[in-house]
Amino acid sequence: MLHSRISDLAAPGYRSALYAEAFTAFGTPRFLCDSGGWLLRRPIAQTGLSDAMGLYPLFCCADWSAVAADLRRDCADCVSVMLVSDPLGDYDEDLLRRSFDRVHPFKDHFIADLTEPLDSFVSKSHRQNARRALNKVDVELCETPMQFLDDWIELYAVLADKHDVHGMRAFSRDSFEQQFRVPGLVMFRASRDGETVGLDLWYVDGDIAQGHLAAFSKTGYACSASYATKWTLLNYFADKVRWVNFGGVAGATGQGAQGLQHFKTGWSNTTRRTYICGSVFNRAAYRDLTRGRAETSYFPAYREGEL
Repeated sequence: MLHSRISDLAAPGYRSALYAEAFTAFGTPRFLCDSGGWLLRRPIAQTGLSDAMGLYPLFCCADWSAVAADLRRDCADCVSVMLVSDPLGDYDEDLLRRSFDRVHPFKDHFIADLTEPLDSFVSKSHRQNARRALNKVDVELCETPMQFLDDWIELYAVLADKHDVHGMRAFSRDSFEQQFRVPGLVMFRASRDGETVGLDLWYVDGDIAQGHLAAFSKTGYACSASYATKWTLLNYFADKVRWVNFGGVAGATGQGAQGLQHFKTGWSNTTRRTYICGSVFNRAAYRDLTRGRAETSYFPAYREGEL
């Protein structure tokens, strides 16, 4: 078990030590003891140096006001640190700019504020599509998610092939097994004639449900099972959390991105912005690592193209 305070071992979702352990193939998880977040310390190839990054997909913590002091203390041996802020974190842009050298707006995430009735903001077409989908598939809450690990591996392979998933998001079976152990995991299963055709994974932390991953089979896509799972989970969360984060839209452009944006907009009634935040702790090393490279907005510049 990774070192952290006993009280933090039970933290749910993206703040969990167990979630951090799912990334040990890419680096060494490092706990920020005052803010309660996790980073991944990674070696910089052929240099003997290291840097740090937030866990995929979001850096979540208990106390954003303590992040700056944590970084100064715990990342002094790193060249730099980079993370993507939790859109529902307790901070404002001014606090981020006091805490990091660089702060750049990133993606807007589509959020459902469940203080409003679902029928007041879920689009009419989405509700109609959900009703049609629920005539074709059954959706259930999975009481024991690990029971469906094999199904998930098969479904995620379909997703990875469809969207050319690679790098850190191409999780191994061991990583997924670890993610299934994280406190706060809530899984919804879509099935047709008893066969799993879709799984929708969420992490609940307090009054927030973070959309983690979802994957569907070819049958699931044909039955529009994603409409069935989203409508079911919104009704499930309605009296349990305030915020449901459907995530942002990937950097790709074109019809696919427009379709995904339309899909997420139809379930949400507000948006929250994420930020790419970074700091340099070893400026001489950073200059050496970026010398001769073309000008780029990517941070850290010497990692451009790796992910």
